[in-house]
Amino acid sequence: MTRSRKFRSARRTPESERSLFEQKITGRYSRALDRTDLLNLVRGGEDTHVEFKIRLVNTEKVTAEIVALANTGGGALIFGVNDQRRVEGLDDPEQVEEQLIDICRNQIRPPVLPRIDKVSFDNGTRIIVLQVDDRRAPHFTPDHRYFIRIGSTKREADGSEIAALFARSRNASFEDMPLVTSDIADLDEALVWSYVRDLEGEIFHEPTGFPTANVLGDLLLAVDYGLSLTPTLAGFLLFGRSDAVETIVAQNRLTLARFSGRDANAPTVERIEVRGNLTRVFDRAISFIRRYVDLWDARPSRSSHAGPVPARANYSRQAVIEALTNMLAHRDYAMVEPSSRILVFDDRIEFINPSRESAAKKSIEMGAISRPNPRIHHLLTRPEYGLESAPRGIPALRRAHFNFARREPRISTLGDEFRLDLYGI
Repeated sequence: MTRSRKFRSARRTPESERSLFEQKITGRYSRALDRTDLLNLVRGGEDTHVEFKIRLVNTEKVTAEIVALANTGGGALIFGVNDQRRVEGLDDPEQVEEQLIDICRNQIRPPVLPRIDKVSFDNGTRIIVLQVDDRRAPHFTPDHRYFIRIGSTKREADGSEIAALFARSRNASFEDMPLVTSDIADLDEALVWSYVRDLEGEIFHEPTGFPTANVLGDLLLAVDYGLSLTPTLAGFLLFGRSDAVETIVAQNRLTLARFSGRDANAPTVERIEVRGNLTRVFDRAISFIRRYVDLWDARPSRSSHAGPVPARANYSRQAVIEALTNMLAHRDYAMVEPSSRILVFDDRIEFINPSRESAAKKSIEMGAISRPNPRIHHLLTRPEYGLESAPRGIPALRRAHFNFARREPRISTLGDEFRLDLYGI
């Protein structure tokens, strides 16, 4: 009788030495690493996922090797094997194991959760195999350096490669990525210190030399990178000089268009593209909107519509301000394309934002989803940052819009975009 499928062994033989590690790391090859597994890995030599070390001598280099493996899909670091694939063993594998645990816990951020196997041979030779995966990537060293593997060698990641690491991650916060192509000189120091002065109020003491890098580090908007402090993406978007932001952060652009009609096929009255830090983008966007609509704190009376020419559409100021702030704070900055867009029609304003938010529509309406850029949101919505204020959050926006227009705003997610439609009266 043919054996039922569900009782068949889940194990399958690896097609090659390289597929062995892939099977183990994804759980399809889950038994403990033994001598046969180890010899198969050694036979294949070093590559993107396998590195040999004769011993653990330089902890800084080993830390970088582990970071590189974890940032490049995972892999195995084998101690006791030389570069010629000769198994020489370790004198004290227990000490090596303790050092590796300390490195993974205390020398890497976020900490790596490794699997460590000790493999013994009949002649007494003992080997340590440290395996890591990419579930918590991207990882970095204590001096905030990111490493990746290219073939059998590691190297420090450049700016675009660091961005790609964050873009692939569901755990890391992209806004905290160090913007290695910028430096403190690219910041608008007047904007930084104006914020700090307003934040601290009467307790503010003018510091000697105005150490902008230090205060940005205190705000968690700059991190150690090599021998200096480097702005994070959040710090750069909030306080960077607009010309520098325009050059370095290509995805921070907002397209605005006014159509003479009720759909995108109507003639275009004006179209502009706004770039720069978030202060500049906000100010120019709200100025554009006010050229074509009227913003009110309360629903206007009927008499305000009287006149020989059709009146401009009226909108809730609070709803429009919050929609724009929400767009700037929660844009998915890991996505270079498409740009954020605000489209002004005769009867509505559409706010369209790149976003990979997968929450249900009702959860979004209830404000129950996590914020993708909490640090940007926190500073952008503080009165000390200086933007025009409004009640915050989607629930508050919905209430303000309904009280003004007597209808709900339209919220939808389609593909990689979040869309919010506000209706005028």
